[in-house]
Amino acid sequence: MEQQHPVDLEHPPEPDIPEAAAEADADAEARAAEAQAAEAAPARPRRRVARTAALIAAAAVLGVVAGTVTGYAVQIDREPTPLPPLAQQTLATPKPAAAEDSTTAGTINANRGRIGSDDLKAALLPAPADAGDKWSGWESVDMYASDVFADPAHMVGELTEGGLRRIATSTWSGGDKAVEVRLLQFSDREGAEDFRREQSGYMSDDTYAGNEGVELPGIPGEIGRVWVYESGGEARAVVRRGDVVLDLSSYVRDGKPSRTTVIDLARRQLERL
Repeated sequence: MEQQHPVDLEHPPEPDIPEAAAEADADAEARAAEAQAAEAAPARPRRRVARTAALIAAAAVLGVVAGTVTGYAVQIDREPTPLPPLAQQTLATPKPAAAEDSTTAGTINANRGRIGSDDLKAALLPAPADAGDKWSGWESVDMYASDVFADPAHMVGELTEGGLRRIATSTWSGGDKAVEVRLLQFSDREGAEDFRREQSGYMSDDTYAGNEGVELPGIPGEIGRVWVYESGGEARAVVRRGDVVLDLSSYVRDGKPSRTTVIDLARRQLERL
């Protein structure tokens, strides 16, 4: 029978640690050490992509500059290549005219701004061959105002302030019909447009045409219209073309003027401007 050793209760013997547990503790300590080292180590800088791109761009610019300089250096000593001759050696240009009172600061020469001044009467629509009473020529402002408007004195002032320069008129009559064609030329397009807008503004009143009128084919209503009066044998066309306003009136003693005829007269007159 084996002898039993007494047990020391105050200092019990240490238990035996398995070898696997010791290795696990060693691995945990190693990982902790690596984590502390990673935290202590500085962060790795990012790649300098922007700097590389800037270097490439600078190299490309330097290459272009160098190529340009080289091209100039090569061409500087060469004889210039003559250009081929023009197909038209001399250009037909109008002879400049001397400035006069009507010349403005906006004109390049005295011929500009006077297109249609000398041939405005020639641009008038000719009277029909069978017209019994016909006349054409220059018409004064006061005669036009007294013939067309209810307040001639007021209208003369407005036309003068608006820059009216001259009026070319053609009239004819035959049977029970009469036609008056007037070309009013202003000093600029603004004056012509103001006059056209003013005349068109009241035509829809019952005292006058009593309707909104119709557009001419191919011409916007903001530039001109044709009205046939609801009562009375009268029709009127007011159309602007540049600095010229066409004021055309047609009268019929019995009945109403033909809208188609008035539109055709206005179209033919505009084609002559």
